[in-house]
Amino acid sequence: MTPTIADVARAAGVSTATVSRVLNGNTEVNRELADRVHKAVSELSYRPSRIARSLRTQRTAVWAVIISDIRNPFFTEMVRGVEDIAYANGYSLVLCNAEEDTAKEAEYLRLALAERMVGVIVAPASSTRTDLTPLLERGVSVVTVDRKLPGNRLVDRVLIDNRGGAEMAVAHLVENGCRRIACIGGPPDVSTAAERLAGYKAGLRSHGIRISAQLISFGDFREQGGKNAMEGLLALPAPPDAVFALNNLMTLGALTAIAERGLNVPDSIAVVGFDDPSWAALLRPPLTTVAQPTYDLGAETARMLLQRIGGYTGTARELVLSPSLQVRASSLPSRQPLHTQR
Repeated sequence: MTPTIADVARAAGVSTATVSRVLNGNTEVNRELADRVHKAVSELSYRPSRIARSLRTQRTAVWAVIISDIRNPFFTEMVRGVEDIAYANGYSLVLCNAEEDTAKEAEYLRLALAERMVGVIVAPASSTRTDLTPLLERGVSVVTVDRKLPGNRLVDRVLIDNRGGAEMAVAHLVENGCRRIACIGGPPDVSTAAERLAGYKAGLRSHGIRISAQLISFGDFREQGGKNAMEGLLALPAPPDAVFALNNLMTLGALTAIAERGLNVPDSIAVVGFDDPSWAALLRPPLTTVAQPTYDLGAETARMLLQRIGGYTGTARELVLSPSLQVRASSLPSRQPLHTQR
């Protein structure tokens, strides 16, 4: 027999109302009671009724997850974290690929309203042009992930310490003898790109290295953009001895440009990327990266959305997760031992 919410309540020794509040992410429930409810849910393999929930709330038990580039492995792992938490709490996902296009993003936001979705998670395509106002005016819970959207007091956000991660990367390159450290930046209108660029500059300043505008080239967070930017850097009269690319796809493009010039990594130029996809360790040489806790980023975002759906109405909260530096051969002099910095 399929377990019911009443079965969960009996097993946990609480009321069905308490079970409902816990499963909807209400943070005001006593921690001990919440733990008992989660234990009973697990032991009974209970799954909330999506139909009943939709009838109560007049909204479908569906979340829209709007990401900026479905081809980027970073977002694949992040969405997995969202989906695991959503599924465990009786929600389904609709995955939307905005392709860094605010017009396309706006269409998906309108779709979430039209389909009466109960919540939206979005990685904003723009810090200034993404507009969540229609959703908030209609009472739809929204959380942003990975990127900031300043100025809204009701939208929670879960982020990575992008500036700190970039400073770690620069410090590592300086410690290994690099001085002409180039940066392949992302779209200036995206908060992650701006924060990582700021971290790159701060890292140089803290080591007494002059910031050179010539050594900063901008891409679009895509592979071809990274390749174009790297080609420009390699064409300089005094090319860089290291490059820090601000996302994984641009790092691939940079590596392609370096290989096409017949240069060797790391002897001709050291390389560090931001993001740590599964293929980073498989490259030859293996790629040094600033690794993000990508799955946790998605899971924590889902938990924040559950709390909003469950009735939290306080001002916006911000959770910032810490990256780590995964040191591999692409940034090291020959035969130097590997290590991980956190």
